[in-house]
This record gives sequence, C-alpha cells and structure tokens, in this order.
Amino acid sequence: MAFLDFLLDHRGGAPSLNDLGEIGPTDFRAYLARRAAADLQRSSTARAMSVLRNFFKFLDRRGHLHNPALAAVRTPKLPRSVPKPLSVEEAANALDTVAELAMSPWIGKRDIAILTLLYGCGLRLSEALGLTRAQAPVKPGMLTILGKGGKERRVPVLEAVAEAVADYVAACPYDGGPGEPLFLGSRGGPLNPRLVQRQMAQLRGLLGLPETATPHSLRHSFATHLLAGGGDLRAIQELLGHASLTTTQRYTAVDSARMMAVYEKSHPRAKG
Repeated sequence: MAFLDFLLDHRGGAPSLNDLGEIGPTDFRAYLARRAAADLQRSSTARAMSVLRNFFKFLDRRGHLHNPALAAVRTPKLPRSVPKPLSVEEAANALDTVAELAMSPWIGKRDIAILTLLYGCGLRLSEALGLTRAQAPVKPGMLTILGKGGKERRVPVLEAVAEAVADYVAACPYDGGPGEPLFLGSRGGPLNPRLVQRQMAQLRGLLGLPETATPHSLRHSFATHLLAGGGDLRAIQELLGHASLTTTQRYTAVDSARMMAVYEKSHPRAKG
C-alpha cells in the first residue's frame, strides 16, 4: 500500500500496528501533501484515501486497532466533470450514418429513431428503451418520460423525431401490444442497450468521432446546442429532468469553452 511506503519514509521505519493506531491527522495530511507535490490527480488521491479508510475500518472490525484520526481528514474534492457533447456536425453525421451499420433496413430505421430521440429530445438511453408501443411518439407533440427516481417530465417531440419513430414503427416486422417495448432486437425481444452502445462505438471509428461519443453524449449535445441557440437554462433543466439547476449549469462551462474557442480563432486581437 502506498501509504505504508509513505510512512516508511515519513516516520523513518516500518510502522507496527501500534504505530498505525497512534497516527494523527497531521500524518494523514502529510500523505495528502506528498501526493499533491507529486502532481498526482485528485481522482487518484480520492481512490487512495478510500482504500485507506477501508483498510483502517478492516483493522478496527478485527479488533487490531482503533484510530479515529482519519475521520478528521477530508478527501480532496473532485472537480465536477464537464459534459462532452458532439458538435452539431458530428451529431448530424452520426444520425445520418448509423443505418449503414445495420444488418437489415428495419434495424437501420430503429437505430436512427433511437439516436434521434436521444439527440432530439434529450433522453437517456434507458428512457428511450423504456418506451412502450403505446408511447411511441409518431406525431409531433409532447411526450411524457419516466426518468430517474420515477420522476415524470414532458418533452416536446419535433417533427423530425416523430418521422424517424413513425418510419421505424412502420418497418418493424414484429407486432407488439401497447405495453410491449417500442424498440426491439433482431429476434423480437427487448433491445439490449449494449447494442446501441456498440453502434456508437462503430460510428466513432467510421466517422472519426472522439472517444467520448456515446449514446449519452447525444443527450449532452441536445442540452449544449439548445443553450448555444439561446435556450433558457431553467427550461433545459426541465427538459433534462435534473433535480438541481447546479447539474444543468455544467453546460454553461461547455458553452463558454466553445465561445472562447470561436473568439481565439476569429477575433483579430486574439493572437496578439
């Protein structure tokens, strides 16, 4: 364990169980400082601290030692991850190309419908695959989605989305009842989300998309492109089903980065 190696140098010798029981908050903070000085990522240090806490809990449960000092040491906060959307062109290319990967025309229409729902309505993949035949948005209007925690939200269905879904429903060779899944696999069973993820992986190779191009990145793209087009942050929060506006505000960082890139590329004073 890295912490034991640290103690060997920090305390000038291999620590005994008794030594571990007497380690104070200052020693643990010195360990954090050592990792920071080595330019180790915060995520790596957070994992190391998690291992360390579990190690001391294990020793405590076994009756070997009890050291409450670690509870007084805070794990470094991790920076909030910024969503990684596709560009408008990349998203459009993905939707235009995905059918070429399908083994049959109806499956191609199915895959177009799924990706169009993710990008056009901001759905999670699980939400799209959770739709039933009765819920199929084959006409423009409003669609009720059951999201995380059983929370319902309503999202608008654009004409392009409705057309893609209607095209798939008309082509699907399996006649399911109203309560059956909308999106089916090649043998007529519920579609496995891994198949959609696999199609996106193939699109990455075919179109040269970034490694972050996943089904969920289309949901990120939906939000980011709405925001870039002047969409209201509160409205986007409702469309995505975020419980907290703070979660939605991550997209402002993406839009700010995009604006800065445009500025640096286009403004005559940007390059000095």
